[in-house]
Amino acid sequence: MTSVWNLANPQLRELISYEPGKPIEDLARELGIAPGDIIKLASNENPLGPSPKALAAMRTMLDRANFYPDGGGYYLREAIAERFGLRRENVILGNGSNEIIEFLGHAFLRPGDEVVTSEHAFAVYYLMAQLFGARTVEVPEQPGFIQDLEATLQAITPKTRQVYITSPNNPTGTVVSAEAIAQFMAQVPESVTVVFDEAYHEFVDDPPDTLRYVREGRNVIVLRTFSKIQGLANLRVGYGMASAEMIEILQKTRQPFNVNGIAQAGALAGLADEEHQRRTKAVTDEGRAYLQAEFARLELEYVPSHANFILVRVGDGKAIFESLLRRGIIVRGMNSYKLPEWVRVSVGTMDENRRFVAALEEVLPG
Repeated sequence: MTSVWNLANPQLRELISYEPGKPIEDLARELGIAPGDIIKLASNENPLGPSPKALAAMRTMLDRANFYPDGGGYYLREAIAERFGLRRENVILGNGSNEIIEFLGHAFLRPGDEVVTSEHAFAVYYLMAQLFGARTVEVPEQPGFIQDLEATLQAITPKTRQVYITSPNNPTGTVVSAEAIAQFMAQVPESVTVVFDEAYHEFVDDPPDTLRYVREGRNVIVLRTFSKIQGLANLRVGYGMASAEMIEILQKTRQPFNVNGIAQAGALAGLADEEHQRRTKAVTDEGRAYLQAEFARLELEYVPSHANFILVRVGDGKAIFESLLRRGIIVRGMNSYKLPEWVRVSVGTMDENRRFVAALEEVLPG
């Protein structure tokens, strides 16, 4: 009998599915302990949870669960546009910002095209490029794991269709300066779509203004999400901001009702709750400073972070990851990012951060 693989698109044979952080429920079953005894510092989630206003809005929307959602996301797109001085036509919603990366593939990638990223960039860029038969060109970073935009320019060829600039970058937590971005944008060919992935934008004290390029009508899109500072990761709602022309193209690749009504209601209420966002950033700033100080005390190399996670070098990253799991603590191993000596740790509450540090001291060699 002929294998169905012989009928499938050939690029799928080598495609490795994205592996998310280990769920709390899985570890609880494996260890035979209550989920409440486990702390997860693996997926850069908001330790405070969603805004109370978002929770209330979602509960209200549950009464309308029998109706289809607003397929165009009118009110949420209006609110996002108003927040950033754009028009609704400049905004598209996605089932997480990852889905908008898929839209970009549907719209602009063909087999044989190239996508340029930084060497240690979010794994989904490579996976999406491969899904559409495109090749990913990974550019080595500057010292300190900072994306090298000068080298990125040199990597662009006539086959290049997309360049990803991620700031702060996942998994390194590093940012690209406004000056470097401006120099890059002054030279990048108009035929190349520049994707600014800014999932952790709200954690940066003085972020570059990449929306200026949207307002100028450049061939760019800025991606952001409600998963991080808004604490709505379970809902999967993200958004992209670009020229009206690009949004019109991307809307044609979108499935009807791709963002559910409960997610839209929660995101709309959460966007308006600036106090919750300030609290989240304050908790993140405090926890990040504490963790980095503890890593320094333990003489561990780490990458100074501008996000809600830290990349730290622990020796055998896989062994440390597994040892922490046995103590009910989930972090993220970095083997898939070609950083086998490192783990990535999300910033939790101060109690969670202290428990992690205590466990880390127990499992470190020596």
